[in-house]
This record gives sequence, structure tokens and C-alpha cells, in this order.
Amino acid sequence: MQTTEIEIHKQNALIKPQKYLGLKGLVLFIALMTVFLQLSIDLYLPAMPTMGAYFHTTAAMINLTLIVFYIFFAAGIIVFGPLSDKYGRKPILIFGLILYLIGSIACALSATVHQLILFRAFQALGVGAAMAISTALVKDCFEGKIRNKILAAVQAMSVLAPMVAPIAGAAILKVAGWREAFWVLAAIGALTLIIAFLFQESLSKEERYHGSTIGSLKRLLIVGKNLGFSSFLFVSAALAAPYLAYVAMSAHIYETHFALDPLHFSYFFAANSAFAVLGPILYLRSIEKVTPRAFAWFCFALALISGFCVLLFGNRSPLIFLISFLPFTLIECAIRPFSTNILLDQQKEDTGSASSLINAVQTILGCIGMALGSLAWSNMIHGLGIIMISSVVIAGLVWIIMLRRNIAVKGLID
Repeated sequence: MQTTEIEIHKQNALIKPQKYLGLKGLVLFIALMTVFLQLSIDLYLPAMPTMGAYFHTTAAMINLTLIVFYIFFAAGIIVFGPLSDKYGRKPILIFGLILYLIGSIACALSATVHQLILFRAFQALGVGAAMAISTALVKDCFEGKIRNKILAAVQAMSVLAPMVAPIAGAAILKVAGWREAFWVLAAIGALTLIIAFLFQESLSKEERYHGSTIGSLKRLLIVGKNLGFSSFLFVSAALAAPYLAYVAMSAHIYETHFALDPLHFSYFFAANSAFAVLGPILYLRSIEKVTPRAFAWFCFALALISGFCVLLFGNRSPLIFLISFLPFTLIECAIRPFSTNILLDQQKEDTGSASSLINAVQTILGCIGMALGSLAWSNMIHGLGIIMISSVVIAGLVWIIMLRRNIAVKGLID
């Protein structure tokens, strides 16, 4: 490509052109891959209590379909991100989407809860590939301030999935069963796979890692040894634990504790998700007016207040519980584009590995949150409040240590 063409694409915010997708198509494609995670969880959340009765099993066993999903999702991220640095984004993405399609179909046909758990692992590996590569594409294709806006836009669009999915899942339950939710996911996977064939590779052969396959996976260690990267990653990802604990516990809280039916549960869940769209907006509005350090302090403070509100007042009614948790949702969805942009700036190379670690650490801590949420709490709302407060305190302590030791984080602590 000639220099003049490159300059034109940079002015249009797209560093590397997409003949078939274009700028808007690429952003929508990245957003679609990002929402795979939410769709694969939220679409069948309303059915979880009834699935326990269908399979004649416990709520803990049904929750394993979530926990195992997140474990293999993290594994998929860790493996496929570095491999995309070696083999390119497109072939790894297509392979992952094929896995997702096969897993979704197999979930829909599962005869036992153990089969469902197994096939959720296949589905999760595919989502891991899509998530790792979607984050890498942001670094591949965008730079500077426009990358901030793209990350915020993708985060905002990804909020639509948890808004719509539970309502759609509850509507499916009204006319069909939980299996149809997985057939819908299979259809979405097939559509995304078709679009992936139209996507033009964003990582040229010259930019790829030229070592061995094992060597490409070892690049994860190189990135992880960057103390500024790993420390801030833990701080920002710690808030994923309470949020995913909420995802795992919400159906049981609303339907069992508050005795709501699946449709009314979906309304409350969707309301929380709708509020999440304000997170990226808060980030974009705030980051130009306050320092990144001040923005981080604000996030910790509001998240802690939300945790105490859930613990002290959330037990009174479904509406009060929702209102108590809303500030945490706002902060969790604001800190994601904020932290991702800063973390991507810490590595000039190994974008796939950096992307893998960003998503994997968030997922691993989220799995811990879900596991904690699945404990036999005497009061699940009090349990969620304790998880929220503990996570924020731990993140805050690591943050204070970073500040006192002056650990270098480009764009945050130099």
C-alpha cells in the first residue's frame, strides 16, 4: 500500500483497511465477538432454576455449566491469543468459531447435565478465541485517542447483549424450552463465522512471531513479567469477581429469594445491564477532565459504597437490591475500556499475548467470584455484599502498593 493510502486510512481511524467490512463493519464485527461471552451466558440464565428440575440435579451442578464455561473460556484465551501472534488472527478466529458452533449444537442436544457441562467447554474455547482476537484487533487496527473511543463504543454495544439476552431467554421459555436458547446461539455462531471469512487478516507475516509454537505460548511469560502490566491488570480485573458472582447468583436471588418468575427476573437483570451502557460514557466524559489516577480512585470509592449498600439494604426488596448494585455495574463497565487501553499501551509487540492475559485474568478472577457465589450462603444477598466489599478492598490495597512503590505504568504511573 502506498503512503498516501495509509495516511487516508489513518485519518479515517482505520490503520489497516478492510475491503469487505470497512471501518463500521469492522467495529461491529469486533463488538459482535465481544458479546459472545454475554450471549452465551445471559440467554439461558432465566432457565437455570428450571434446568435443575429438568435434569433432577442441584443448583450447584447447574452452576457448574457457568463455572466450567469460564474455566475453559480462560484456557481458550490463553492459548489462542499467542497462537494468533504466530499464525495470524483470521485462521485462529475461524477455528475458534467452528468450535463454538459445534459446542452450541451439542449443548442443544445434551441428554444429561454432564453432557451439557462437557459441551459448554467446547463452546467456551470458541468464545475464548473470539474474545482474545477481538481485543487484539483493536490494537492492530486503531491507535491514539480513537482507540479510546473504539474501546468505549465496543463496550457500550456489548451491553446490549445482557439487556436483550435474558428477556429473549425468558420469552423462549414461554414458547419452548432451554434447548432452543442454544439453537439460537448456534445460529449466531454460524452468522459470525460467515462474517469472519469476509474479514481480511490484520497481522501481516512480517509482524508475526517467527519462533516455534511453544515459543509463542512462552511469550505470555514475557508479557506477564512486566510488573506495571501485571499489577494494574490485577487491580482492574479484581472487580470482575463480584460482577460475575452477581451473574451466577442473580437468577436464584430474584427467583428463589424474592419469588419472582423468570420473565420478571429478566426485567430486573436487563435493567441492570441497561444501566451498564453509562459506564463507557462515564469513562469518555471523565478521562478528559480528570487524571487517570483520580478516575481510578473514584471507581474504587463508588464500588465500595455499592458493596455496603447491597450488604445493608439489598435484602429489603428486588428494587432496592437492584438500585444498590447499579453503582457497581457502572464502575465495572467504566473501568474495562479504561484499563484495556492502558494495558495495551504497555506492550509494543506480543499484542495477542497481552490480549490473552487481559481477558484471561479477568475471567479467572470472575470464576473465583462465581465459585464464591455458589457457596451455601445462608443469605445470598449478604454473601454477594461480602464478595463485593472484599474484592474492592483487595484491589485497593494492591493499588496503594503500586503508588507507594512507583511501579511504572505508561499513561497511569510513569
